Amino acid sequence: MNAASKKILIADDDSSIRLVLSQAFTRLGYQVRATGNATTLLKWVSDGEGDLVVTDVVMPDENVFDVLPRIRKQRPKLPVIVMSAQNNLITAVNAAEVGAFEYVPKPFDLDDMTSAARRALSRPADSEASKAQARAVRDDRLPLIGRSAPMQEVYRTIARLVGADLTVLITGESGTGKELVARALHDMGRRRDGKFVVINLAATPRERVEAELFGKEDGDHGKLVEADGGTLFLDEIGDMPLDAQTRLLRVIDGSEPTVNPKTGRRPNMRIIAATNRDLRALIQQGLFREDLFFRLNVAPLRLPPLRDRVEDIPDLARAFLLRANREGLPAKTIDSGALERLKRHPWPGNVRELENLVRRICALYGEDLISARIIERELADQQPVVQGQEGPATLAQLVEQKLSTYFADQPDGIPPPGLYDRVLEEVERPLIQLTLAATRGNQVRAAEILGLNRNTLRKKIQDLGVEMSRGRR
Repeated sequence: MNAASKKILIADDDSSIRLVLSQAFTRLGYQVRATGNATTLLKWVSDGEGDLVVTDVVMPDENVFDVLPRIRKQRPKLPVIVMSAQNNLITAVNAAEVGAFEYVPKPFDLDDMTSAARRALSRPADSEASKAQARAVRDDRLPLIGRSAPMQEVYRTIARLVGADLTVLITGESGTGKELVARALHDMGRRRDGKFVVINLAATPRERVEAELFGKEDGDHGKLVEADGGTLFLDEIGDMPLDAQTRLLRVIDGSEPTVNPKTGRRPNMRIIAATNRDLRALIQQGLFREDLFFRLNVAPLRLPPLRDRVEDIPDLARAFLLRANREGLPAKTIDSGALERLKRHPWPGNVRELENLVRRICALYGEDLISARIIERELADQQPVVQGQEGPATLAQLVEQKLSTYFADQPDGIPPPGLYDRVLEEVERPLIQLTLAATRGNQVRAAEILGLNRNTLRKKIQDLGVEMSRGRR
């Protein structure tokens, strides 16, 4: 069937949109019929007209998300492209749930729209491969990808929280997408016109945390003031030093006056915190303030690890392939055997690890089709070194596994500068603290055990903020 024999039905209450799309599709040789209401669109579909529907979400008489199930029931093979000016996660997810071929946010690029129409009209009817490709194109535009039951629960929670201005605590392993959820809550919430300000407490040197948050004397007013009117995202809140926790709590409850010099008022922002650590365990260890935990845990949101939603892996992998290609890497497809192999991997680095694996394969392999053999080769050296091994894990293995997860959680797999000093600090602090506990606070004995000069140990205790055990100093 050539273009001239295919008809596109357009539904949008904006006459200018109808005109632009009608002219564009007509120039490409398609027949076009346009309407400004959902009732007429439904009549045309019921009469058997059209090979493709392009429709806005909000129509004068009905919401298209209520209409699409009826279209699919009458014409299950008829592809539908949904467009909307309500560019948020909920709109995109709703489009996916009702079976739209693709979701296109307004304002749209005309080339993107005509390209989507060509794909919809040229796809083999009921081809599983074409359905998967259509999902991948749609999913690549979403901040969160997945149709599994655990992810549906995440979507429902996000939908409940976007209309409120509550403090949110997002928990989940590294690489599960905590910052993506925080950004979605901001972009869809009341403060979408304000700034989304991020501070990663794990990547910020401990001695600079307070200055980054609360400002410095040189005129830098800090992240709290910067986020005024918007959202402050405290990533890896479990790594915040105790002194900074105390000060943050005072700012939240108003006992420490913090003023935005531009407005003369206290900063007003939504706080979203995230952590991959068990804050309740840190509270028991005296490393996290319980009162701050209750201030942050107003609306908890847990993200599932990838191993708990393996049915999402094919959609994720295909979307990442498209994303990699859009960013300049070679175009590739993936076969069913490779997808099954991906499902069997434990994914300690979660979604971030999967995306980095896809990027690496696109960059390093010349094959257009990713097979199970390629996946097996790439995963061969990445199996868990602790679980299932004979005998206890060595310290080097535990550190390597932790660092692998950390690398996988970073954009493009690249951590921010200063990694060496941060890692040494993370190792030094518990080493010194445990040694001091073993010696009951005797610094002379602890320095001897550690092989350090006593003055060096004293300086490290001060610089690292090591909690001193009670006993002889």
